[in-house]
Formats: sequence, structure tokens, C-alpha cells
Amino acid sequence: MIVKQKWFVTAKKADFQAIGARFGIDPVTARIIRNRDIVGNDAIADYLDCSTRQLHNPHLLKDADAGAEILAKKIHEGKKIRVIGDYDIDGVNASYILITALRICGAQVDHVIPDRVHDGYGMNCGMVTRALEDGVDTMITCDNGISAAEEVAFAKQSGLTVIITDHHEVPFSIVSVNGNQQKQYRIPAADAVINPKQADCAYPYSGLCGAAVAWKFIQVLYERMGIPIERSFEMMAHAAFATVGDVMELTGENRTIVKLGLQAVHKTEHPGLLALIQQNHLEREQIRSWHFGFVLGPCINAGGRLDTAKRSLELLLESSPEKASLLARELVELNDRRKNLTQQGVEEAKRYIEEKSIAEDKVMVIYLPQCHESLAGIIAGRIREMYHKPVFVLTNAQDGGVKGSGRSIEAYSMYEEMTKCSGLMTKFGGHPMAAGLSMEKENVDRFRTDLNAYSNLTEEDFIEKVHIDVPMPLYYIRTELIREFECLEPFGKGNEKPVFAVRDIHPLHADIVGKNKNVLKMVVEDGDGGYMDAVYFGDIEAFLEFLREKSSIQQVDALLHGAPQQIRFSVTYDPSVNTYLGKEKVQIIIRNYC
Repeated sequence: MIVKQKWFVTAKKADFQAIGARFGIDPVTARIIRNRDIVGNDAIADYLDCSTRQLHNPHLLKDADAGAEILAKKIHEGKKIRVIGDYDIDGVNASYILITALRICGAQVDHVIPDRVHDGYGMNCGMVTRALEDGVDTMITCDNGISAAEEVAFAKQSGLTVIITDHHEVPFSIVSVNGNQQKQYRIPAADAVINPKQADCAYPYSGLCGAAVAWKFIQVLYERMGIPIERSFEMMAHAAFATVGDVMELTGENRTIVKLGLQAVHKTEHPGLLALIQQNHLEREQIRSWHFGFVLGPCINAGGRLDTAKRSLELLLESSPEKASLLARELVELNDRRKNLTQQGVEEAKRYIEEKSIAEDKVMVIYLPQCHESLAGIIAGRIREMYHKPVFVLTNAQDGGVKGSGRSIEAYSMYEEMTKCSGLMTKFGGHPMAAGLSMEKENVDRFRTDLNAYSNLTEEDFIEKVHIDVPMPLYYIRTELIREFECLEPFGKGNEKPVFAVRDIHPLHADIVGKNKNVLKMVVEDGDGGYMDAVYFGDIEAFLEFLREKSSIQQVDALLHGAPQQIRFSVTYDPSVNTYLGKEKVQIIIRNYC
């Protein structure tokens, strides 16, 4: 299926020549920065600089000082502290940060990471019982806990101290007050709740991931314990890794954390990170945000998906390079297996959509009983990309019920919409763009029916919007300009790679290459004298079929045989520098076409 697209040129106004002259950048770069809503000399300077002075005061986090005071007292008294993490990249890195910091502070600390299948997400009552049996005095959560009101109440009634560090949305219900619908928030009655999403939290940036919240909190703890706050920057790379891996917005403080974290990675001697980088055949100086999100991050997540996240945390905590190398190799192998299982799941989901005739649903609910529940979210994300619709993938759970994950589109706040049918689920939580849930099997069909009945999505919402930063002719692309674009990094959600476009390019010849014949290489020209190599890594057959419909079968055959033809089409693209045998050559990588 080809998702309908609309292309828009972002045309925000500014004096790009003046901005370029002031900051020593090309006017094209200045235009891209303006398109990111970075306005004014101070804001532009901050965007280009990205220094520690842009990090917010951690004391502004509600309950951070109270939580640090509690932990300092517990450490002084020699009480046993247990970190309760999560099984994804954010929870693993958050756990590493808290465990490492508490050890530096001299705490007696151990940790528990829930098993995705047996325990499910977050803190549960079984963990509380085991903590009591093990003589634990204090439980501190990371990347979870804000939705664990009942579990926290049980822990408090049992005499435990509980500190929550989390970044997920605060659970709420809709109540009627004087005839008006209002949100009533439910915050667990822990001894300290550190989460910037709380309405009465004074912290100026609410978009932190769980690991970043943990990192900010340990800065407060270090101050309280008389440890130089600079030592917290030893874990900057882990906060950055989790920020990208958990798909946080790379705006404001998050962008600063990731940029500084990448600088730290480029010099890191951390055995676990180095081993993971090396097992993926990379060098630490090469690492960009893309590697965090699509190469290294999936390896960390693979532990929690197909085995146990304890293995991933063990890698980060390992001090021996030799042992770290073995652990990293195991995670890479697990991730390769995960890729194969994911592809199988995507094919099953596509068959389900066809057999159940749900392609026209506003919200797609796909029930794959045999799918590994840890892959539901990845499969949902792939189907969302194909249809540009909110997607839930549900699968059978070991307890006899159903578990699932959802991935959304910008027009659909997933967590908020799920609250409208909360009675159908035994447990749920998440963000506007992603969520997880549990329910009884008999509620699956009703869940699909109700979500679609409540949805206000329109056909316009299902059209993917491609925002073009700069319509840039090929002749303007230069190696120096491409290098300059590095000042815009790190790229990711909220600070996407710039999108360029050119109309009516003419391909002179084309070849299908690559080991699996999955790369289309062309030489193209535009009408302004530009002449350049172009590469396309997408669905080649779909692309060629598009050209056949736009021109003719004969014209495409001529293109593939190097014969003259009159094919014209428009593209959005990434400019890049291809290095081969020590020689650099500028090329474009095609992203979209029409």
C-alpha cells in the first residue's frame, strides 16, 4: 500500500542572508534553523552552541530535594535500597544511572528489572513482597511507577519507603465538576514522586525520558552527599542514549543532552558501550543519534524482548572489557533474531488486515495470537508507517489474557483516546504517540469497535504530510554545505533531518545493484544545470511501477538499459558525501517521489 502524501514547503520568514552573515553559516542553513522555530539571535546562538549552561536546574523538579534527603538518610543508616527499572532502553539506562550513582554515594543497593512476559510493565505487588522478604527498606523506581498507585499503597502499608522517578503521563480520569468535564489526576502516595509531567512541577521542560529524569535527580543527590555534580556527567552518554532510543523530542534540553552525550560517546572508555559499538562494527567517533536509535538501541531492547533485560543492564554495569564483549555479542545476535521475527509478524499483520477487511478502519486493531508479545510495538510501528493510521497489535499473554502495544500518528493522542474505553482494559499506560495495554480476550472486538466509534479522525489525518525545508537545485549542493549541516545535529523526533526537494529531474540511466538487488542507483539532472548521482533504498519495484504509470513501460525499460527517454519526476532528498577508494563524491539519497 502506498500512503497518500501532501508535500508542503515550509516558508517561515526571516532575513536568511543576515542570519548567515552573523553566524557564519549558509543562508540555507539559516532557513532550516528558522523552520525549527528557532527565532532571535540568542536562541540561534544557543541552538548552534548547545552547552551545559542550557541544562535546567535539577532542584526545580518537584520532590527532587525531598527524595535526595530521604536517600541520603537511608544511605547514612545503611538501609538496603532496591532500584525497580524497566525492560526497555530507557529503563535499562535509567537503572544503570541510579545504581551507579547510589554505589558512588556508598549505598547498599541492588536492582530488579521486570520480565516483560512474566511480570509485565513496571512495579507490581510481587516485587513488593519479594523486597520485604529480602530485607529491603527503600524502593526507587525509574521509567515507571507513576501509574502504580495500588502497588505503592501496598508497599507503604507494608512499611517500605518508596521513591518514584518517571516521565510517563500521569494517569487521570474524566470527571464532571459543575457540569464541566475535567481531568482528575491520580498520583501514587509515594514518599517522593519525581516526574516533570506533574501539573504542579516547576521544572521548565517536561519532555525528559526516564533516564534523563534519573540523571537530573542524581545531581541533586550528589550535592546532598557532598559529591561534585560534575561526576554526574560521567553518565551523560546514557541519558542521551535513552533519550534517542525512547524517541523523545530532540528539542530544548533534550537536544542539549543528546548533543553533549554524543560528544561523551566519542571519547568513552565505558566497557559496555565500547563493546556494543565494536560488535556492531563501528568506531566510537562515528556514532550519531541515528546509531543510538537504529543500531545500538535495538540491541539493548532485544534483551528485554526475547530474553531478559537483565542481560542488557549487566552489559552496562560490566567493568571487564572481555566479559562486556561477550555480552554485547549475545545482544547483537538476539537483535538479529528479533529482526527476523519482526518481519514474520509484519507479514502476518498484513494478512490479518486483508482477511478481516480493516484497512478502512480509522484505528487499526490487529490481533495476532501467536506473535511474541515483545514485538507487538515494533510491528504496530511498521503497520502505522504503511497506512499512516493509529495501530494496536494485540497478542495472547501467558496469563490467559491479551497484551498489546500501540503506535500513533500526530493527529491521534493514543493515551488520551484509550481513557475513553478504560473499562475494557485491565491495565494501560503510555504517551500520545505510543501505549501499552492488557485486557481479557473477550474484549478485543469491543475494543476495536469503541476506539473507532470514539475517534474523530478524518481522511485528511491519514494523508502523510511531507514538509520540505528548502527546494534546492542540484547545482547548489556542495561538500562544504553538507558538512555544515552537521551543526544542526543531533537529528531525531522534533529536530528531523532537513528535507530538500527538486522538481522534474531527468534520470539519464539507472541500475539495480546491491547484494540483494535492493538499491537503485541513477544519474540525474535537473533543468538548472545540476548533474548528480542519486540513490534510492526503498521499495524499488513500487518506484519503477510509479515511473511506468507516469511515463510508460517502454520508457522505464529504456532507462534501465541506458537508452534515451523522457522520464521526469520530483523528489525530496538528503544530500550526502559518498567516499569510495579515498575519493569523495556528492550524491543525493531519494526519500519521497511524485
